[in-house]
Amino acid sequence: EGMALPQRIVSPPEKICMDWQQRQRPGAGLFNLGNTCYINVILQCLTYTPPLANYLLSYEHSQSCQQQGFCMMCTMEAHVRKVLCSSASAILPGAVLRDLKFIGEEFEYGRQENAYEFLRCTLSAMHRACLSGSSNLDISSQQTTIIHQIFGGFMKYTVTCLSCQAVVDSYKAFLDVSLDIRVRASSLTTALEDCVTPKQLDQKECFRCSKCKKKAAASKKVTVHHAPRVLMLCLERADQWTGTKISKFVEYPEYLDLRPYMSDTAGEPLLCSLYAIVVHSGDTCLEGHFLCYTKASNGLWYKMDDESVDNCDIHTVLGQQAYLLFYAR
Repeated sequence: EGMALPQRIVSPPEKICMDWQQRQRPGAGLFNLGNTCYINVILQCLTYTPPLANYLLSYEHSQSCQQQGFCMMCTMEAHVRKVLCSSASAILPGAVLRDLKFIGEEFEYGRQENAYEFLRCTLSAMHRACLSGSSNLDISSQQTTIIHQIFGGFMKYTVTCLSCQAVVDSYKAFLDVSLDIRVRASSLTTALEDCVTPKQLDQKECFRCSKCKKKAAASKKVTVHHAPRVLMLCLERADQWTGTKISKFVEYPEYLDLRPYMSDTAGEPLLCSLYAIVVHSGDTCLEGHFLCYTKASNGLWYKMDDESVDNCDIHTVLGQQAYLLFYAR
């Protein structure tokens, strides 16, 4: 599973600025044209991701873009500028709605979709736009797009043969992390602890040890090897066995130290600050409503419910039944 660790995982520092370049009030809300709340929450969370917004507001992509037709980076650049610079209380994300099929073939206008899937497809479309026109598409170069520089990290998979104790390491790039909250997890830290706890492989996950040359029982441990600048976490609220929604409250902190979940747990703390969450309301995951809470460049929190943008405090934010969590280093 995974791959050898690419040599170039440290990106050019001058391209990424984690702090807002300018402080201002929150931007416009987004009109809902019927079951488009799942789009609105992701657009708002990405708009208030400081390093991404700084990059998009710099025009760096569009000034050199040679892509013909649809380009998700150019679309997001125009959208973020429109939201943050508009004097209107709400705007229509028309370009995104018009090109929905280019973002993800499975999305159908007017039908309720999942915000997490839209997030993944949006980032994938932005990543593809960054690679457009590039002649070098090896795995190392793919990890250096602005999307991977901001959201990308590497997981380390350590498989230990329980017969001879041989250890095999491999690595896998990620843009987000899904966490199982079904059983034990009452808090984000508990879910992360469960994630990095070694687990014995199922018998169907056939493991042939390269050292003792036989099929053997093995354990696998997953840790964060290279932490992203922006960590996106999904608390899995759809029970994969029954399809019902898991509605329990999972506690999450304003500040998160990633160090205990890293491959190297002995280093300095890796502190991340919460800046956005997505909440789903409804009895099932197939229906209901999405809204989000974001931290604007002025340092204040706002509840963003489609066209409505209202002040709130951190206690309100931390008391939600969160679905998606966004943390910045």
